[in-house]
Amino acid sequence: MASVRKRGATYQITVSNGRDVNGKQLVETTTFTPDPNKTEKQNKKALEKFVFEFEEKVKSGKFLDGEKMTYKDYIDLWLKDYAYKQMEQTSIERSESSLNNIILPAIGHLKLAKIQPLHIQGLYNNLIETGYTVNGKQKKYKANTIKRVHQIISSTLNTAVQWQLIESNPCSRVKPPKADRNVSDIKNFTLEEAQIFLGQLDKEYVVTHSGRAKKDGSAAKVRYETHKTPLQFKVFFYLALFGGFRLGELIALTWDDIDFENNTISITKSTARTKNGLITKAPKTISSIRTVSMPIDTMRLLKKYKLEQNIYRISVGDYWKGDKHIFIQDDGTQMDISTPNHTFKKIIRRYNATAEDNKRLPEITLHGLRHTSATLLIAQKNDVRTVSSRLGHSECSTTMNIYAHALRNKDEAAANSLSDLFQKKA
Repeated sequence: MASVRKRGATYQITVSNGRDVNGKQLVETTTFTPDPNKTEKQNKKALEKFVFEFEEKVKSGKFLDGEKMTYKDYIDLWLKDYAYKQMEQTSIERSESSLNNIILPAIGHLKLAKIQPLHIQGLYNNLIETGYTVNGKQKKYKANTIKRVHQIISSTLNTAVQWQLIESNPCSRVKPPKADRNVSDIKNFTLEEAQIFLGQLDKEYVVTHSGRAKKDGSAAKVRYETHKTPLQFKVFFYLALFGGFRLGELIALTWDDIDFENNTISITKSTARTKNGLITKAPKTISSIRTVSMPIDTMRLLKKYKLEQNIYRISVGDYWKGDKHIFIQDDGTQMDISTPNHTFKKIIRRYNATAEDNKRLPEITLHGLRHTSATLLIAQKNDVRTVSSRLGHSECSTTMNIYAHALRNKDEAAANSLSDLFQKKA
């Protein structure tokens, strides 16, 4: 039998829940707060219903700790007992960042079992309306960011359901904004731009070194050095373009992944940066594990670079600390994941500094070479399934969504070719 005690403006309800292994009586308590907008009679009925339902939950074992625990307290438990044991480090760090900076400040104070769809929808609406501030400038959250926030909240609450802390996941009744992928989000080279970029990899460039100003006031000595893009970066960018590989996949490559006999490259791992440094792990999805056929010219270039690396390894002797990585630092250890990005930008900016305005290259990201690979393959009438397989997408629909602009161009070309066919017959 439930015990009801009035405490100021609220009521404390206590229900016995048996005894523990030591014979100590277990009790569960909760609080009922009358609605000030209801009559005394209405609140009395609401209290009676509340007491009955609470007692039934306790007796049936459905009274959950989620009614006592805040969402913030639960997240501490979720991180310790779930995330740190089952999630990859990169996923943990992304989740912690969103939780600490966006989610917990908004709903961390709420009792876990009291989180309602309106609380979550209100969080999303607030993010859309208020945005965030960087260096004093107000910016808007992208729909993709809010969608990721939704996925993190939903994932944490799904675990709470599995642990029987709550009965259902309120996220299932909330719709985040649709992902805002526009054609303008896909930055890639055209065929002509890609040819210009690859041409730059073979061209020499001059680096100027100015000496210190002399005390007698005479001009400082200037020294000029002629350089060329190192072969390993040329190989890196060729693989990114002709293989459509991701940055992390390229950095993780070892010579064991290369099949010179069949001209293929196997993708079995990926490198990512964490707070504790670089880690190499299995790709995120099974479909990312793949074997990709490569052009013969690219494989010849790769073979040439392997010979160069072997000669260098022998020349440095004990200084070499490498372990079969293809892309390396000067001691043979794995190249830092940020290095190719910096080199890629320098090559584009160096070319643009002397190019005519109408011949300048767009300053795309390194990932844009992957987009270039896919876009040019589609333009050459390769079927979407083949392109999707080369890219390591889990579904063809992913490829179609990302490269909808290229597929539209292909569709327009198909319409024109059909029209040309009938005109020729006329």
